[in-house]
Amino acid sequence: MNVLLVLALSVQQPQDTVVLKPVVVTATRVPVAADLVASAVTVLRGSDLVARGIHTVAQALETVPGAHVVETGSFGGQTSLFMRGGESDYTKVLLDGVPLNQAGGGIDLAHLTTDNIDRIEIVRGPVSVLYGTDAVTGVVQVFTRTGQGAAQLGADVRGGTYGSTEGAVDMAGGTRTIGYSARVSRRSSDGLYPYNNQYRNSVVSAGLRVAPDARTDASLTYRYGDDIYHFPTDGTGAPVDSNQRSAERGPLLSLSAGRVLGRHLDARVTAGFKEARLFYDNEPDSPGQDGFWSRDFVRRATTSAVLNWRARAGASVTGGIEYEDQRQRGTSQFTSAAFGPFPDSIDVRRHNTGYFAQAVVPAGRAALTLGSRLDDNSKFGTHPTYRGGAVYRLDQVRLRVSVGTGFKEPTFFENFARGFAVGNPKLKPERSLSWEVGVERGAVAVTYFNQRFRDLIEYSPTPVGPDSVNYFNVGGAIADGVEASFDGRITARVAFSAKYTFLHTRVQQSGSSDPDGLFVPGKSLIRRPAHALAPVLAATLGPRARVTLAARWVGRRDDLDFSRPVGQRRVTRDPYTRVSVAGEYALTRVMLTASLENVFNDQAQEIPGFRPRGRTVMVGGRVSVGR
Repeated sequence: MNVLLVLALSVQQPQDTVVLKPVVVTATRVPVAADLVASAVTVLRGSDLVARGIHTVAQALETVPGAHVVETGSFGGQTSLFMRGGESDYTKVLLDGVPLNQAGGGIDLAHLTTDNIDRIEIVRGPVSVLYGTDAVTGVVQVFTRTGQGAAQLGADVRGGTYGSTEGAVDMAGGTRTIGYSARVSRRSSDGLYPYNNQYRNSVVSAGLRVAPDARTDASLTYRYGDDIYHFPTDGTGAPVDSNQRSAERGPLLSLSAGRVLGRHLDARVTAGFKEARLFYDNEPDSPGQDGFWSRDFVRRATTSAVLNWRARAGASVTGGIEYEDQRQRGTSQFTSAAFGPFPDSIDVRRHNTGYFAQAVVPAGRAALTLGSRLDDNSKFGTHPTYRGGAVYRLDQVRLRVSVGTGFKEPTFFENFARGFAVGNPKLKPERSLSWEVGVERGAVAVTYFNQRFRDLIEYSPTPVGPDSVNYFNVGGAIADGVEASFDGRITARVAFSAKYTFLHTRVQQSGSSDPDGLFVPGKSLIRRPAHALAPVLAATLGPRARVTLAARWVGRRDDLDFSRPVGQRRVTRDPYTRVSVAGEYALTRVMLTASLENVFNDQAQEIPGFRPRGRTVMVGGRVSVGR
């Protein structure tokens, strides 16, 4: 196995980009000391990600153990996250508590940027007991920064390969009782292909936090995204279309208010929603060709109330109720030159109420976590989940063990489609049973995980059953493996880390005999590499400079190549390596930046038929005023 080490260097604080903080929130839904958490948790700091030239959350997740990110090549192309071998819709992504996934778990991470981000917390393993549907193999939560101290203004400008440009202006500041931040950014690129591959992404993000007294706090987050992606490729990755494009725009709003009710009791109420208007257009390239367009409005709104009781000894009991409303309406039309237009429409809605409770109990060197949840869904009824874990500390060694269940509801399309595909309203939620064992000693951490997925939803091009539907539940699959990480320091100015994941997946049962299907009994799940390695070495160069040299090695994995004949599309892809370099040089008010991605111009394809990004250079800087 070829192993390419990664270097990363830091200036302001010579630390590795991945830092396990003393207190985490996402793993237990309330602030808890990281030493008490039985789950595997990684925390990424926003300032470190920016220093490495990382501007999307997908890029940030590439070095997290157990996480595998797949991009369809060009800027803005479909970007999926596979956590611990689960499906790409098995990880719940939150921004300040608001789900970014569409109903049913689907999410495209291509447009989620690191603008105005304070940190990202990643919890691996099932967390449905706290967050309900979609949290089957993990939760990723992005926290918006709120400023403090004297007001500071800043502006960023960068440009480089593929006609790429980036620009942003921001401000942040605050006092003891109020903190604020805001940022407006725009990124664009001409793309990899010679025609119809432009990408544009505009983001407005703002955060406000108010603490009128020591017992009360409230925060408000607003984010608006507007992106458009032109792509000439068909399902095989071949550039054949001169006007195909998709777009998404819409707001996100998050409100959270907390109050200390007594010496041991506090309460928090949250509310938020994400709306998106989705557009897809593909007019005929020439007379006589077919065309298609669609317009959709999707909305996911959530409200929750949580009570948390803390004992003097550090034990805590948390209970809450969460209500979520999901809706989608849209129209589409396929136009055939031979047979005329075929219009279609969708207007669906469902809601869910979740009741959950959790206890974290320290006991000497040990700590126990127990939790359960009951979801009551308007479409598929009630569904229980649970999670239990234990931590034991012995000198410098920390042992972890946990077990839990997760579930994911069907998508609206899988339930209610009425076009070329027919949805199945009788689908059951997909579910999982997982357990893991971990050991940590100083800079080294190793975790073994084992997961069983059941009632996976499969698509059949030929309608099945008495209702002639195209979607149905199948038996299941397994995914187990090992996550290993090392975070150490070579000298006071040089830090080294390495993240390695071994993954084994296998389909156990399927309802289809299609050799080109996603679930083929005895075969592995597609796009899940058996091995992945992302080492990092970080150092400072004098009082002003920071340089980063990084790489990611991804091993063999199965995929589907749609340019091959039917029945012969399943292929095994070769490993690939991506190396990047980034640097900063600080002047009085100016920070000069430069980055080089895919240093060796590795052209190995992540997905069959789709071009990878070649050697990519970005150069620019940041000007700051204030403080």
